[in-house]
Amino acid sequence: MADNGGLKYIGTRPVRPDGVDKVTGRAEFGADWAMPGMVSGKVVRSPHAHARIRSIDTSEAEALPGVLAVITAADFPDRSGFRPARRAFNENLMASGKVLFHGHPVAAVAAVSGRIAEQAADLVEVDYEVLEPVTDILEAMQPEAPVLHEDMFTEGLEETPTAPSNVSKKAVISKGDALARFADADVVVERTFVTPMVHQGYIEPHACVGSYGEDGTATVWCCTQGHFSVRELTGMVLGMDPGDIRVIPSEIGGGFGGKTTVYLEPLAVKLSEKCGRPVKMVMSREEVFRATGPASGTVNTVKIGCRTDGRIVAMYAKLIYESGAYSGSPLGAGSMCIFAPYDVDDILIEGYEVVVNRPRVAAYRAPGAPQSMFAGESVIDELAMRIGMDPIDFRMKNAVAEGTRAAYGPVFGAIGLRECLAAAKRHPSYARPLGEDESRGVAVGFWFNGGNQSSAEVHVTDRGTVQVVEGNPDIGGSRAAMALMAAETLGVPYDRIRVRVADTESTGYCAATGGSRTTFATGMAVIQACENVIAELKTRAAATWDLGTDQVEWADGQARPVEGVNLDVEPLSLKDLARSAARTGGPISGRASLTAQGPGPSFSVNMADIHLDRETGRATVVGFTAIQDAGKAVHPDYVEGQMQGGAAQGIGWALNEEYIYDEAGVLDNPGFLDYRVPVASDLPMIETEIVEVPNASHPYGVRGVGETPIVAPLAAVGNAVSRALGVRMTELPLSPPRVLEAIDRRTSKSASAGAGT
Repeated sequence: MADNGGLKYIGTRPVRPDGVDKVTGRAEFGADWAMPGMVSGKVVRSPHAHARIRSIDTSEAEALPGVLAVITAADFPDRSGFRPARRAFNENLMASGKVLFHGHPVAAVAAVSGRIAEQAADLVEVDYEVLEPVTDILEAMQPEAPVLHEDMFTEGLEETPTAPSNVSKKAVISKGDALARFADADVVVERTFVTPMVHQGYIEPHACVGSYGEDGTATVWCCTQGHFSVRELTGMVLGMDPGDIRVIPSEIGGGFGGKTTVYLEPLAVKLSEKCGRPVKMVMSREEVFRATGPASGTVNTVKIGCRTDGRIVAMYAKLIYESGAYSGSPLGAGSMCIFAPYDVDDILIEGYEVVVNRPRVAAYRAPGAPQSMFAGESVIDELAMRIGMDPIDFRMKNAVAEGTRAAYGPVFGAIGLRECLAAAKRHPSYARPLGEDESRGVAVGFWFNGGNQSSAEVHVTDRGTVQVVEGNPDIGGSRAAMALMAAETLGVPYDRIRVRVADTESTGYCAATGGSRTTFATGMAVIQACENVIAELKTRAAATWDLGTDQVEWADGQARPVEGVNLDVEPLSLKDLARSAARTGGPISGRASLTAQGPGPSFSVNMADIHLDRETGRATVVGFTAIQDAGKAVHPDYVEGQMQGGAAQGIGWALNEEYIYDEAGVLDNPGFLDYRVPVASDLPMIETEIVEVPNASHPYGVRGVGETPIVAPLAAVGNAVSRALGVRMTELPLSPPRVLEAIDRRTSKSASAGAGT
């Protein structure tokens, strides 16, 4: 076994605590909830992408036998005095004056069966004034484009605008004088890259049960990445005190950021309030695609200049992110990430957020970063080719290190980018000879990671087992991670630790599971709670031996007198102290609540080998290697799983996935048959290598790992295809028709050049 730095449990690979329930089918997911008197809810959705609502007639639906309630925007609090962000959030869940995307909710019904609910939904009559939609991001920016929001004026401009616009904001990150420094470059590459709107592709659809009580309180059961967020957002939409809402999370069948918000929960509670019964709502797959939050499509222009020795002198980016029908894109994160791996004095990033007649976007794993870094890393690759430099060496020459100030502000602490690049250079995958029509692409990924608020409790039972209670849904093995950190801190075997994800009334506040924060932040709360338990255990042992607490130490899961105390006693284990707890002060517990600081950014290096079929245009990934700095891998299996999962999603984004809209703004591929995610036969074995450069802000060196794996694959695959073709590919996905078109263009260009000679 490799050296584990003296750690006994962290870094090992035990069986996950929730594994048995999930493989046997006992685990309960969102659509599994059932209770007495429960009825079915169904959303009525707009058939238009852009239309004014003249009127809504629910009388026929209400008259249908078996229908118990119908709601529209009129049943929710008046929105006229809301701040723009809150009004937009509420409007996204239930439209009032206008619908802004195909599938926009306009009403919802509750009935005694799903069949009757669907019939009732069809009977809701909405009179629409159909308006011209705009779904193209560049067209939406034009002055003559249809305006989605008459009260939206571009924020961040030097001069206050006088006319409404679909450009919701402009944001700038600047360091030095990039535009002037391009004159010092020997080679400059400038290109524009297009990425499509894509979906997270989680297997489990959104599902919930809402129950409103006679006492004015409500309970929600749902699949979510953050039930405290569900409590807050549901309260905001309904005008309820969040303290009057209890949210109970189920297991989650995938989220990837798409389940950090709400779509059904406030509607289910409102229907329940109106009909006096629990209301269950489950989205169809088509509804998931049409009406939940995908990732932003982008048009990103990148210009980078370097000297012939490989030193980058200036970097510029113009990033345009679509946010869907309402503002709220990850433009800021994309701007922070695009050039973060490079130590360059002169950088300028201009970002624009644009609303279009599509669903409001939501988080998708490192939200905003894959799109911007696809553009940035593609230009980096082309520069390396232009000056004849190895793509890893080129990145190493310009790589950030500890002490480098990022363009977006912070000074990096200990980071592992250079270690990842060195690992990539020596990896067997990089030396593997390429076959005919094969090519290799390299790219770097980055995510800044999150901290935020977390709470945890640790209780010791009278038999000496340990119960960890925390409030983060487990979407990537966090139960195992919490158990391992508790075991390490307490010195108690892993199999003596139990971890429970509690509801909003049974544990302290925890921010959502997302942003690669959970193992770092909630893990820190678990560690502190364990340290509080240790302090209590030492106090109990001291009382037992009639010593001062400072005369007792805790080591290897036992209390013993510190060296130099002249007392011949046997050490007391946690189990020993638990048995006597009733006589020494009562139950033994520890609690911690915190706002975690210093999450520690994460870097990765990806290598993709592709085979290009020049007759069909199909690019097949035949080899993929993911290398990433984890700080300290608490459970290496799960870290590797995150790296492989991100690679699979990134490969799909690069080669196949995209939202396709018709001229009326209707999504043409709302299902897995036509929206093609990778299946096992599309993917190679994804090799992984974990690099560990400890994060000084965490007791065990942890830095989040869930986001970074999806950032680099788009560019790694794109660079491989571009090198195979001898043409820089600038628009995703790299589907067979698009690749064939590039081959035809190159062939025609070569033929024209030959004819000219």
